[in-house]
Amino acid sequence: MENTEITEKLKRIIKPYVNDADAMENLNENTDFINDLKINSANLVDIVLDVEEEFKIDIDNESMAKMLTVEATLNIIKDKLQQQ
Repeated sequence: MENTEITEKLKRIIKPYVNDADAMENLNENTDFINDLKINSANLVDIVLDVEEEFKIDIDNESMAKMLTVEATLNIIKDKLQQQ
């Protein structure tokens, strides 16, 4: 799966949790879920669960703690997909 495909799926997953529409439109790999998109920590957990379901992967607690930016999340998703 390519970066653009993963990114598009990720955008669809996080969009319902975003409290800043302008930030969502400017989403890029450096986007921070908490600071830029104003997503609270409880919703971050929901996003991780949605990512697991969408990509059919398991995300351990150590990886989950790193999923604070789009880039980190993409890297974790790609890594987990390669491990399958």
